[in-house]
Amino acid sequence: MLKNLLAVGVIGTAILVTGCQTTPNAAAGIQANNLSLLQSKTWYLTQIGHTEIKTTADRNTPTLQFDQATQRLSGSDGCNRIMGSYTAGRDTLTLGPVASTRMACLNNSNIDQQFNEALAKTANYQAYGKTLKLTDRHGNVVLQFTSEVPQQ
Repeated sequence: MLKNLLAVGVIGTAILVTGCQTTPNAAAGIQANNLSLLQSKTWYLTQIGHTEIKTTADRNTPTLQFDQATQRLSGSDGCNRIMGSYTAGRDTLTLGPVASTRMACLNNSNIDQQFNEALAKTANYQAYGKTLKLTDRHGNVVLQFTSEVPQQ
């Protein structure tokens, strides 16, 4: 009887220790995956604040790309090409100075201005699968993107 209790205790301890060791590693893998998702795609704007943006795969759709090798941000706000620098942590995103170059602007909406104002408020990100949310320092979503190419 004592041998059986001892065996159960040893097996239970082994399972408990193994479970404790694998759980943090799995969580760390998810966080690292978010960072790789952020930096491996072209992101198409779908929402500014609570306002949904109808997107199409043309040059007037605001986009962002994050280049992991150079830590450069590039893209378009719909009327301007934008370039800048960034640093990203597990869930933080710090944008350096963003410069813009005027290009042909065929859309008459104020999306470009709203996009740039929201981009300036960005402090954090959440990247899950095909969705990227940029949030302000209070956790409010200021910009939302998809990595799926919008249909015309």
